[in-house]
Formats: sequence, structure tokens, C-alpha cells
Amino acid sequence: MISHLRPAIVMIVLFTLLTGLAYPLAITGIAQLAFPERANGSLIERDGIVVGSSLIGQNFASERYFHGRPSATTAPDPNDSSKTIDAPFNAANSGGSNLGPTSKKLVDRVNAAIEAEFSAGRIDVVAADAVTTSASGLDPHISPRFALAQAAAVAAARGMPEAQVRALVETKVEPRLAGVIGEPRVNVLALNLALDALARAQAAR
Repeated sequence: MISHLRPAIVMIVLFTLLTGLAYPLAITGIAQLAFPERANGSLIERDGIVVGSSLIGQNFASERYFHGRPSATTAPDPNDSSKTIDAPFNAANSGGSNLGPTSKKLVDRVNAAIEAEFSAGRIDVVAADAVTTSASGLDPHISPRFALAQAAAVAAARGMPEAQVRALVETKVEPRLAGVIGEPRVNVLALNLALDALARAQAAR
């Protein structure tokens, strides 16, 4: 009996050490050496304080900032654990709405988002990502079209020339990867931080 159990126990211990300890440590070490910023979460700092990650969107509500695309992430209802409530950009619960193109709930939500954006006077052109959620619910980027559509409202809220805000957006457009993969995009957090920096620089003059 012992002669049969010993090899099994040895293999369990061996592969636990290899796959549960040695391999993760090796991969972590390689990542820290080769891609330290990405390995540590692609964090963004302002004045030495971490304000977010370039990989995870945030829910900007102020009219003084550019808004990201809608997020369908949820969180447990504090009053009823069997239910959920809307919690935009909840990084602990990444996911989309899973609503199909024929879903009335999806159509109603998109129409409500369009009406809200227009009634608030924030945009005069509706980009697709202005009213639809991403698959992860955490997308940190928006299209240049959506960003530029918000420029007038953001400029008005800050008392800045619209042309200046639009020019700032143009400087933050990230191109396709290798010129062919993906679409041009704007990181909302990076854009809003640049907007704050521009406002501070102007105030200091």
C-alpha cells in the first residue's frame, strides 16, 4: 500500500511546487523585469498619488470632464444580497449586459442614453460608444468622435476655448496598433488628467 501511495504523494508535492510556486514566481519575475509598468497594473499617478489605471475606466460624472462609454457592471444590492444594482466600472465584476440586438431592454436603454446626452447638451453627434457598453464594462477608451463631440460642453463648463480643448483631444488620440490592429482611441483618464494640467498651467500664468 505504501509503495503505491509514495509515488502519488511525491508527484503531488513535486507538481505543487513546480506549478503552484516555481512557475508563478518565474513568470512574475520575468514580467517585472521585462514589463514592470504593465506587471504592476499600468497605474497612473498625479503628484505622486495613484489616480487610476490606464487599463480600467472610471465613472466621470462632472461636466468639467470627458465621460467614458456606458458601463453595464453591477454590484450586490446592500439591502438585498439576492439582487444587484448598477455599479459602473466595477472592476470586481467585469462583464457586459449580454443583451442581444433584438432586446427591447437594450433598445430602451440606448434610446434613453441618446436622449440624456442630447438633453444635457453634451453632444450634438452620437457616436456608437457614447450609448453602448463594452464587453468588459471597464473599457478605458472612447472613440475620437465621441471625445470630440464632448469638447464643446467640457470647454463651456471650464470656461476654456473650444478649439483649445479639441486640440488637446487630438493630441491624445492613440493610433491603431502597428497601424492595422484595432481602431484609433482616446484614453479618458489620460485625457482628463491632461485637461487638468492644461487648466492649472493657464491659471498659473
